Amino acid sequence: MVSDESIISRLHERDESALQDIRRLYGELCCQMAYRILENRQDAEECVNDMLLAVWNSIPPNLPMSLQAYLITLVRHAAINKAKYESRQKRGNGAFTLALDELAEILPSGEQVESAVECRELMLAMRAFLSSLKPETRHLFMQRYYMAESVQTIAKKNHMSESAVKVTLFRTRKKLKEHLRKEGLL
Repeated sequence: MVSDESIISRLHERDESALQDIRRLYGELCCQMAYRILENRQDAEECVNDMLLAVWNSIPPNLPMSLQAYLITLVRHAAINKAKYESRQKRGNGAFTLALDELAEILPSGEQVESAVECRELMLAMRAFLSSLKPETRHLFMQRYYMAESVQTIAKKNHMSESAVKVTLFRTRKKLKEHLRKEGLL
């Protein structure tokens, strides 16, 4: 079995076979992540290719602590960018858009966040909020709003009813809103 450290080392040496190992080990996971956002297999596969190019261009100088988390983040950004482009083209309303809409009334929009400092403060506040949650609640929140999983999928994975997931997410969003108000970010 090829280790993540070996892959990162080979990327630093500019060995293209590392990209093949990434595709073999993490390609399907990354494709599923992109598919949850885009709901189109061909676009999801294109995002995986974009992620591989981004990995090639970013390692070095970057040295990720977790290769899997790094890859998921890159493919997620590629899929979000593609979804934004597509929604501008046809103003569709997929599941990922629905998940973001649930947070839209809480989080400031890009137009309201006027500087990188404010954006950083928001990120720090979000991190503090997430670390204050019970692990189970944090996991549900991340599944919905980071991994863009449907409520139905989250319920199945966590052996919960859909209504329990919805209630937990609703209460967590409410707590997030209170936390951001307390931090002066709303």
